[in-house]
Amino acid sequence: MSLYLCVFDEDDEIDGLDVGAYSDFAHFRNTIAQELEEGRPGTRFPTLMLHSDCDGEWKPDECLKLSRELEIIASELKQRPPREFHSEWQKGVVKKLGLTPLNLYDCFIDVDGEPILERLARLVETAKRRQLPILFQ
Repeated sequence: MSLYLCVFDEDDEIDGLDVGAYSDFAHFRNTIAQELEEGRPGTRFPTLMLHSDCDGEWKPDECLKLSRELEIIASELKQRPPREFHSEWQKGVVKKLGLTPLNLYDCFIDVDGEPILERLARLVETAKRRQLPILFQ
């Protein structure tokens, strides 16, 4: 089952992000906890890390905090060496697109092969600008 993060205005989808399976999002957050939070999830990045990945949302006021957290995470992951991709679908996308990860930041992609952190940051900016929540579906 896939995790889709999106911003809706009334019944119209404004922007969305398919992060892959729930297990891919869990792996992403587990890596952040291990690499950047000394194995203690939420100690540095509570908005990202402590939010349930089940049905729910990041409210517009949480998006400002989330934006700051994502900037720090992106900066720090770019300074760490790459690792092997977590899922077979990711390996397939990387091969198809000819991507070569240069750092750990590059090792987390969405279903289109774009960096998760980049896509999530754009989604957060859309939510902040429109004052709408990011929904978990």
